[in-house]
Amino acid sequence: MNKTILISLLALSLTGTLAAAPATYDFKDPKGVNAIQFHLDSLLEPISGTASGVTGTVSFDPADPAATTGRIVVAAKSLLVTNTMMTEHLQSPMWIDVAAHPEIVFELAKLSDIKTEGNTTSATATGQFTLKGVTKEISVPVKLTHLADAFGKRLNKPELKGDLLVIRGEFAIQRADFGIQPGKNEDKVNPEVKLTLAIVGGAPRS
Repeated sequence: MNKTILISLLALSLTGTLAAAPATYDFKDPKGVNAIQFHLDSLLEPISGTASGVTGTVSFDPADPAATTGRIVVAAKSLLVTNTMMTEHLQSPMWIDVAAHPEIVFELAKLSDIKTEGNTTSATATGQFTLKGVTKEISVPVKLTHLADAFGKRLNKPELKGDLLVIRGEFAIQRADFGIQPGKNEDKVNPEVKLTLAIVGGAPRS
């Protein structure tokens, strides 16, 4: 009897260990939906746009969110606004300079102020943000929603197994901090850039 109990306890312990293992979520979206929105609410010309070239990976364990690591990359050339000429200006050497600096990167250093309710974890993500060749540490309030067994459902392929991780957040940067026309055209291009992200990564499994 004692041997049977011991084996059962070991089996439960092993199951818990396996369940707690982190998964790696790929944010290169096969549906092409992932995008980050940006807003410059200037006096004369409020500007809004999107950046759709999102890639990167995040390692996340819902049982241990403090151990989260990851790197999200945005292709600078995917930054677009509704006006074609403004998009050309935005991507030019005078502004973002996408030819010389093709990637915008956030490298996660840590999650803090972690609170989990149900399948959603709220936290402050601190890391290195690189834009136009300038890297600065920023902190971003985020929500990470873990959707178990939802990978195939999102792709309308229920035979595919795996989980999803949805990351949501809003933050602001000063364009002068990244050498983007500091102090210039502030009536048309706000010095503060507001960014909103709601992106989903998938972790398929066999």
